[in-house]
Amino acid sequence: MSKSKKSSNLASSKLVFWIIGVIAVCIIGFLFLGNHQKSDTNSNSKETIDYTSQPYLGEETAPVSIIEFGDYKCPNCKNFAENVIPLIQQDLVDTGKAKLYFLNDSFINTDSTRAAKFAESVYQELGNKTFWKFHDLLYKKQPEDSKYEKMDIYDEKFLTDTLKEVASSSDVAKVVRNFNEKKSDDAWQRDMDLVKKLGVTGTPTLYVDGKVFEGKSLDDLTKMVDKAAKAKE
Repeated sequence: MSKSKKSSNLASSKLVFWIIGVIAVCIIGFLFLGNHQKSDTNSNSKETIDYTSQPYLGEETAPVSIIEFGDYKCPNCKNFAENVIPLIQQDLVDTGKAKLYFLNDSFINTDSTRAAKFAESVYQELGNKTFWKFHDLLYKKQPEDSKYEKMDIYDEKFLTDTLKEVASSSDVAKVVRNFNEKKSDDAWQRDMDLVKKLGVTGTPTLYVDGKVFEGKSLDDLTKMVDKAAKAKE
């Protein structure tokens, strides 16, 4: 991938392990991409983050906020969305321990930015529930062949047709109008500004209450969430 980002994988005590490189075995994993300048990200620092108007899973009253930074063209993010998010949702989100936000880190190619802005338009016009349906479907429809990674295939027709699978014609028209009028550009730019501010070096990357997660298992993530929640008591 571009930006000289590298990959690594996260996994849980339930037989989910970190591995490096492209997934070639049937092991569920967290897939992270990072460059060789990981030291630029200060894991001991905690950043104040504005979560206003960001899509999330979970209860509004959940005490801890987890962010996933992702790219819709990233194959590691696809694997993360399909195989790992369900585990996080089951253990941390559905239990009311944390909210899980998705923010854009669009770095691969034009498709990355176009899809992200279109998804932001979906969120602005149709709300949180439809956003997540569209979000999940985008990853489901991501081509398996790596040769498509650098190709522009997520054009407006593709994105519109994808949205038609989860929204009515009238709602799709609202989103397309929002997208074409560039009303989602500012929301996307806020994400990208935060990526730069935090020094995010890969996708997917997790932050827990403003602090980067560098653990190696779902147990490590759970402990970090529990610690963050306890700090607020």
